[in-house]
Amino acid sequence: MRAAIVEQPGSISVGQRPDPVGGPRQVVVRVGACGICGTDVHIADGHFPPTPYPIVPGHEFAGEIVEVGPNVPGGWRPGDRVAVDPSLLCGYCAFCRAGRANLCENWGAVGDTVDGAFAEYVAVPAANCYRLPDSLSWRQGALVEPVSCAVHGIRRVGVEAGEQFLVMGAGTMGLIMQQLLQRSGAAVTVVDRNAARLPRAKDLGAHAVATDVSELDGERFDAAADCTGAVPAIEAAFDALHRGGRLLVFGVAPEQARVALSPFRIYNDEITVIGSMAVLNSYGAALDLVAGGAIDTKPLLTDTRPLERFGEALALMRAGTGLKVQVLPHA
Repeated sequence: MRAAIVEQPGSISVGQRPDPVGGPRQVVVRVGACGICGTDVHIADGHFPPTPYPIVPGHEFAGEIVEVGPNVPGGWRPGDRVAVDPSLLCGYCAFCRAGRANLCENWGAVGDTVDGAFAEYVAVPAANCYRLPDSLSWRQGALVEPVSCAVHGIRRVGVEAGEQFLVMGAGTMGLIMQQLLQRSGAAVTVVDRNAARLPRAKDLGAHAVATDVSELDGERFDAAADCTGAVPAIEAAFDALHRGGRLLVFGVAPEQARVALSPFRIYNDEITVIGSMAVLNSYGAALDLVAGGAIDTKPLLTDTRPLERFGEALALMRAGTGLKVQVLPHA
């Protein structure tokens, strides 16, 4: 089969890989669509420590089951349409037993630590598959994974009706976060230094938009979510919080990045700083939200490329010229 292969950091090609075979409790999925996210960029650059090389990346995907391996539970059949939670968790470490499996000591993920879905086919655990309604396209199905990350993030930070919430970043994740927060009754202000992205946030119901926190005339917020992973954005979000505020660090920063946050303010103003990593029991809820229309997917799904143009798709993600860039392996 054809696949996008990161042989080593900085070396990316589209070539041939053996067709995957469904092992015990696995199914093989014919990939309909797979989205590019910041983690894929980190993998391509060698900045995601769990990744071994060579690897086929791609963890945001949906497709059709074409092969069912032995001992597969759940009544799966060839032809079933699925969206797939990429999480690979051991189930027996202290974190898994404590209900915090996304922090699994043996954590892995399809496309991050084993071959993923920037390919014509991918083998995945059947237990990770969720039935995709006929009403959703492959492209919408591939958006469920980022929505599930945002669902987990909002569960972590909490939100109450009437709160003033600041979202840093109007990319795909920022706009998903915005929509979910608004659904919970928050008034959301969105900041992105790329002014071309702000009209989408406004159209989706943002209370206010700006290219910099300094444009908000000293407004303070009950909570903030950074969806950029950029140090200046995290620091600006922290500085814009009310006393008693909450900061969600949601965007993926480089491992070596450091931020300057006032420990006195954390103490004196009782600021809470919260992290959110990947997915935790949130994939099914995210699929229900997408299927129910709670997320307007149309303004998010801006660009597609065939598999042969994977490098171009990755460059679009780096440039930030669109929002969600997806690869269609069978286009």
